Amino acid sequence: GGGGRGIKLVRSSGEMEPTFITASAEARAAFGDDTIYMEKYVENARHIEVQLLGDRFGNVIHLGERDCSLQRRYQKVIEEAPASCIDEGLRGKICNAAVTLGRTIGYQNAGTVEFIFDQ
Repeated sequence: GGGGRGIKLVRSSGEMEPTFITASAEARAAFGDDTIYMEKYVENARHIEVQLLGDRFGNVIHLGERDCSLQRRYQKVIEEAPASCIDEGLRGKICNAAVTLGRTIGYQNAGTVEFIFDQ
């Protein structure tokens, strides 16, 4: 959810139902919609974002990447650019992947593509 609202961690099957109910209620209260989705929790993840700009002519560029891993309650505290935790090879790959995604979907505007990496 936006700013961490509705985000819950489930560590056992017994926690699934009550956590689902709580997360759905929080999503409805925050966003007017109780739709939720689940994804794997990655311990000690690195959260890397690539900023994109796209125009109506199909041009998409990236403005580099940043490490947004330092968070408190799922809110970013510090964004470091360039990300010191990745090498130039990986930096090029994720920036190119973000631009390819933007071009493929015809993205128009400023936006962010987010990547999660295991350490």
